[in-house]
Amino acid sequence: MGTQKYADSIRLPDTDLVFRNIRNAKRFAIDIGGSLTKIAYYSTVSHRKVLYNADNDGTSSSDGGDYHYESSETERLHFVKFETKYIEHWLDFIRKHLVCSKESMLGKSIKATGGGAYKFAELIQQKLGLMVEKEDEIGSLIKGCNFLLRNIPDEQFSYSRHEDPEYRFINSEPNIFPYLLVNIGSGVSIMKVEADDNYERIGGTSMGGGTFWGLGSLLTKAKGFDELLQLASEGDHRNVDLLVKDIYGGDYSALGLTGGTIASSFGKAMHHGHSKSDGSPDEKCMKCHQARHARGFSEADIARSLLFTVSNDIGQIASLYAMLHGLKKVYFGGYFLRNHPVSMHTISFAINYWSRGAVQALFLRHEGYLGAIGAFLLGAEECDTEKYSWGENYAGSSGLQSPLPHPAVGGWPGGTIDQLEMDRCDQQLAFFPLLACPKEYVPDTVDLTKDKEARDYWLSCFESSLESFVDRAISSQPNIPDSQERANKFRDKYLQRLRNLKNHPFAYGNLTVRSLLDMREHCLIEFDFPDPYLQQKKMENEYALKLLKDHLEMLDKLEYDGRQEALVRGFLAGNVFDWGAKEVVKLMEQGLGFTEAGDKLQKRPWLHDDLDAWVKRQQQAPYKCAIIFLDNSGCDVVLGIIPFARELLQRGTRVVLCANSKPALNDVTAQELLMVMKQVTLLCPVLREHLEAGTLCVRESGQASPCLDLSRLPLSLVDELVDWGCDLVVVEGMGRAIHTNLLTSFTCDSLKLAVIKNRWLAQRLGGEMFSVMCKYEVGRVRSSAASKAASHSMSVASL
Repeated sequence: MGTQKYADSIRLPDTDLVFRNIRNAKRFAIDIGGSLTKIAYYSTVSHRKVLYNADNDGTSSSDGGDYHYESSETERLHFVKFETKYIEHWLDFIRKHLVCSKESMLGKSIKATGGGAYKFAELIQQKLGLMVEKEDEIGSLIKGCNFLLRNIPDEQFSYSRHEDPEYRFINSEPNIFPYLLVNIGSGVSIMKVEADDNYERIGGTSMGGGTFWGLGSLLTKAKGFDELLQLASEGDHRNVDLLVKDIYGGDYSALGLTGGTIASSFGKAMHHGHSKSDGSPDEKCMKCHQARHARGFSEADIARSLLFTVSNDIGQIASLYAMLHGLKKVYFGGYFLRNHPVSMHTISFAINYWSRGAVQALFLRHEGYLGAIGAFLLGAEECDTEKYSWGENYAGSSGLQSPLPHPAVGGWPGGTIDQLEMDRCDQQLAFFPLLACPKEYVPDTVDLTKDKEARDYWLSCFESSLESFVDRAISSQPNIPDSQERANKFRDKYLQRLRNLKNHPFAYGNLTVRSLLDMREHCLIEFDFPDPYLQQKKMENEYALKLLKDHLEMLDKLEYDGRQEALVRGFLAGNVFDWGAKEVVKLMEQGLGFTEAGDKLQKRPWLHDDLDAWVKRQQQAPYKCAIIFLDNSGCDVVLGIIPFARELLQRGTRVVLCANSKPALNDVTAQELLMVMKQVTLLCPVLREHLEAGTLCVRESGQASPCLDLSRLPLSLVDELVDWGCDLVVVEGMGRAIHTNLLTSFTCDSLKLAVIKNRWLAQRLGGEMFSVMCKYEVGRVRSSAASKAASHSMSVASL
């Protein structure tokens, strides 16, 4: 099919196919390999967001005058892979839709890396009028690798084919350096990386992917790299390789070699073919050949043996370099891998065998994009990519081993497409400075990739509750004609993601309740539903504010110990109000009151009951500074959190109320909380005084989720907490204190408070509905290694 016809047929700017938002693209970079081309481009995506009117005097407004919607643009990075044979079609598409004329492109350039940057430079200039700026391939790979490790928490993983689960994802550390990067292309390059601008190629080998493909083409009838890998996955190398037991009849104990160890790759083929003096195979040789094949000496066995030969060589060399330089982490990438299970398994086995477990073989979910990302970053100064953090957008990214389906479009055949999308955060994010073990921090309490019972329950739970979120999205925009259509698209996309996760639970890293909630929020925003619970939150805030004055007066009449317990009970009663809990929603729709919510709480002793220890601690010297990570709007924040914070303030403790940066369910946002506090100050002189003095302040958490990831907090907040000497962390709610951070330890005291509002989860934890989690822990001393890592992280982030 002709190139022009193909270009005409792509209508992707208005669909979810292949290239999204390409009409808004600002800058491109390209990594052109022999088989795959990777495109990186930067675009802006328009969404509406809620802005609260700062000039509002704090009085309630029934007509919504205290907030308004405003168009907002999100900076987004797009990365797409396709076969290099389609590159001319792509160039024609770009020329037709994005380039006004070749003359208008004169003097402009595109960053390019990979071998194709040289091969196709003239074609790119001819088609687009752009100069091709060729970037060093190794430098691009490392820059791309550093970017992913810093911005995607579940980017790295280890792989073991015979374990359950096969994939074990490893959360990012405060300091990603040093590491070894082994890029397996046609040959192999080994790079030692000690900092962003400090790396060197320390070795390599000519035995790489090209060796496997080349010899495989000579020895088998496989027609391509993937076909050869598939063939290898079906073979048995023991029919071709000479094993230790073939020589010694069993193990060679004196040298610690098991009988199954390969003594000689292809060793059983050494007498396979004998030729006559003229070089032609003799009759005996032909009969031997036939006999070998008859007993299983097949092309699949040959391919398997060849894969082991190349992988073992690479693994041994990489492990030797790692041990020589004292490195524990070795990242593998390149065309040879492409996240293929057989390749990863053989590399992992080889590394573990040759290093005797001292070195860890690690892989990257998006390793195919390293070069394109690096090339893009080298030419993206105006995007300020290093001044902000970025996060994976689950609504626009395909998953590991689960590319997104797309129909045939013109010259592009139907099938699947692999893509990654990342959205820019409003600021730079960093690790919470008070984590006891930042290097080992994992936010999530349960990894659903390992726990099948929990995985099946939560996937079913999220699917069954989907219709209520569709209805909520529609009702939040009653006067917008296309709200029904967009809500249906939201349902279809999220449902497709949920069903895909049933078959590929590892597609987006650790599958957790947090990731399922985040994915739902991403899909809602994708279809322009920025805050579906906005009106509900407003009504609940107004209801709670009417009760606040009397509630504070009641607390002030209590004796000290009784007041401390009442404050915690009020904290918990407020936490009952949660539109994300299905059974509670029914009660709230019937008109659940604050007193009734308190009556629902489990009787003491609670499921986890450290209340007495907390009250005893409060009798001692006051804390210097407390940060409280908030949960829901309405009674939760107004009648639960604010009285609790007021008590701390009156004891001389600075209080930081930390709320979501962006909406999620009925969680309070920082902007919304500022409006609520204006009304609170009209009711309470104590709170007004502290708010004006700055000893009570509202801060953003950098989150847009009902859960809490303490590895991604605003750097400005981190710096303030260090300056103020924060010595108390309070974490509230099921999402923040149970689904995440239940097991997290801090260097300062911590209080985790939540009401369990899911019957299945309560029973699994040994309780019933409305069981209470009241967990008070004294701060732990951080190890010197952890302190050094955190200190280094802070200095790097500040730079």
